[in-house]
Amino acid sequence: MVLLDERDGRYWQLNATGATVLQALLDGATPQQVAERLAAARPVTSERAAADVAALIDHLTRVGLTADAR
Repeated sequence: MVLLDERDGRYWQLNATGATVLQALLDGATPQQVAERLAAARPVTSERAAADVAALIDHLTRVGLTADAR
């Protein structure tokens, strides 16, 4: 998945996990729900999955691609 910041033309490429996380969030899942899905589907603890989801949201917010709705 590639995101385009239409304000400045910058592209942001997400790996498969990042794309899965973003799509789930866009579909209405909460960050906790996404983390639980990741932990169930991949060899990662729920704590690590939650931290990774939060890190992605924080990064997208920092670069201005989303607003933090938490």
